[in-house]
This record gives sequence, structure tokens and C-alpha cells, in this order.
Amino acid sequence: MEKVSINAAAREGIGVKGALSKIRAEKNVPAVVYGGHKEPVSVTVSVKDLEKIIKAGKNTLVEVTLNGGKELALVKEVQYHAVTDKPIHADFQRVSIKDKMDVVVPIRLEGTSPDIAQYGAIVEHIMREIEVRALVSAIPHEIVVDITPMTINKGIVAGDIKLPEGVELKTDAQAPVVHLAIPKEEETPAPAAADAAAQPESSSTKGKKDEEGNLTKGTDAAKK
Repeated sequence: MEKVSINAAAREGIGVKGALSKIRAEKNVPAVVYGGHKEPVSVTVSVKDLEKIIKAGKNTLVEVTLNGGKELALVKEVQYHAVTDKPIHADFQRVSIKDKMDVVVPIRLEGTSPDIAQYGAIVEHIMREIEVRALVSAIPHEIVVDITPMTINKGIVAGDIKLPEGVELKTDAQAPVVHLAIPKEEETPAPAAADAAAQPESSSTKGKKDEEGNLTKGTDAAKK
């Protein structure tokens, strides 16, 4: 499994007004390292290192150097600024290379079902992540699902996915992952009526007619 090495520094001034703004102004990100039967530690990491981890992919194993020691961790969460979309906080969970963990892994579809061209079917990707259990060293970045054999009569459920060796499915095996749908034909609206009866006269202009068809009192035309 790919491993990314980064440096972290113990965070100072916790709770001090303006401390977080100063950290971010120096192109660092506040973070916490927790788990592994140890006390959580508040740290800072560089934006550059955090972006390197994100680029490497989900569930990337991270070697954190802190206070002269090294610890293995996984990034559990990265928080982003709502406007700038820049990372503003990160959570690192300590792990052991010998331990198994339950993790969520993204699903990526590949291939093309013949029914897409033949019937105009649409791919509906229902489940985009799957939960698995594996040794830390065997956790995949993503699970690739080939949809070429899929048909409009048979989709793919979680239990159909071929997992890498040493990776165990935790998601319900019958949970739907992807299927094909046939788009419904749109109904053609009925043509508008051509006779004048379909367009009622305005109450401000219409006049009453007597039995001979002449306009009666109450309309402008009858006063002329």
C-alpha cells in the first residue's frame, strides 16, 4: 500500500484568540491525531503535505513524524472552508499495520453495457461507496466495478462485486449498487382547439345577443 510521509508540529496557543487564523495565514492547517490507545494530540501540518495526501487517494496510509517519533495514521476527515474550498482542519487516526479496520471505499464504474446502446438505457449509480474490512496495509483506494455484463433485467448488488484479496465485504450483500433504467416516453400534449369556443370572450367586452343576433343594451356596440 502506498504511504505518504509528512511532518507535524505540536500546536500551541490552543484557545487563544486569533491563533487559528495565524496558523492558516502561515499556510498550515490545524489537525488532531487520535486513537491507538493514546491521548489525542493537537498539531499543525502544512497545506502542501495535506494536499499531497488528498491527491494520493482515499485511505492513503500516512507516516506522521512528530516530536522525533513516527506514527502511522489514516486521514478520517478533512474540513473545507465553505467559500474558498481550502482545507481548514484535518483528523488523523492512528493505526497499526497489523490491525484490520472497517473503512469506507469509493466505487468507480468502468465499461459499457450493450443495453445502453440497444435500448437507450441509463446507468443509475445508486451506491457510490462500500464498507469493507481489511488489514491497514491492504485497504484499497477504490473499488472498480465493471458494468459491461449488466443488463436491463439484472443490476449489480454489493455481493456481486469482486473484492481484492484479503478485503472482506461489510455492506449488506443485497444492497443495490448500480442498475440500468429505461427512460419513460414523454406524452405528446393534445393540440389546442381551433374553434372560438376554446377562447372565451373577456367579460369587459362581450355583449348579450337577442334571438335575432343583435347586440342588446349594456355594450358599447349597442349604444351606437
